Amino acid sequence: MSLATYEPPWLRSIDLGDEIRGLASWWQQPHRARRAIAAYRDLLAVTPASIAYAFTLFVTWWTLRGASDMVGRRLILSASTNLRNMQRDPIQVLLASAFWTDGGFPWPDILILLTLMALAERWLGSLRWIVVVAFGHIGATLITVVGIAHKVDQELIPLRVTIAADVGPSYGISAMLAVLTYRLRGVPRLLWALGLLLWYGWSVWQNRTFTDYGHFFALLIGFAIGGLALVLSRRFVERRARKALADPEKAYSAVESEPGDTPAPFSGATGTPVSEGIDASAQDRKV
Repeated sequence: MSLATYEPPWLRSIDLGDEIRGLASWWQQPHRARRAIAAYRDLLAVTPASIAYAFTLFVTWWTLRGASDMVGRRLILSASTNLRNMQRDPIQVLLASAFWTDGGFPWPDILILLTLMALAERWLGSLRWIVVVAFGHIGATLITVVGIAHKVDQELIPLRVTIAADVGPSYGISAMLAVLTYRLRGVPRLLWALGLLLWYGWSVWQNRTFTDYGHFFALLIGFAIGGLALVLSRRFVERRARKALADPEKAYSAVESEPGDTPAPFSGATGTPVSEGIDASAQDRKV
């Protein structure tokens, strides 16, 4: 794809009201159950990272289910990002901790991965999605571990916290939920961001555990990543526009040389390409 036609995904925000009205109109058409299943199948077809992550969580849960309580506890503690493990082998536990869950079947994590996280991956692309999740998980873990080390040195928390279990994908998910703020525009963006801050802030105020602090730090990391990416994307587009104004013939020839890169026109608020809408209508008539 040519840089002359490239549009950063961070600039592709949606109007929630238009999307809801478009969805309501779509739902009134016949065969909605079949079309809903097909739409969800199409979503999963372009979100391999979310599916792989959810499947890995299922595999690790199944492994713990088949192991004894003692072996399962040792596996969790060996993958935990507690202070002791981070001092011994930080790289291994930073990677392993994101793919284990402590407790029963991780229904909430898997459902979020196959819905909101999948929508985020379709919007950003798999590589950007992985980067955001990794930064959220690693960044929040490092901040939390540094805080625990400081509190232990000051003798403000018991030493048993240094060997506590801390695993799961929640830090990465929290960062991505914050990034999804930039998918919206207008009042819904503000309400989504405020709701996340209140929810995570209330958890910190009520529980005051290092995990709750980690979730809150991951949320802030997600806001920072999304904000920085949005600013850089706008500067990129503005710089490209200035170059196009300075040399319009060169810019026009760059667009004409790669007609396949030109985005398809969109119909309505749902952001569906016109060609896809025609194909979908044709399929409905066949059904």
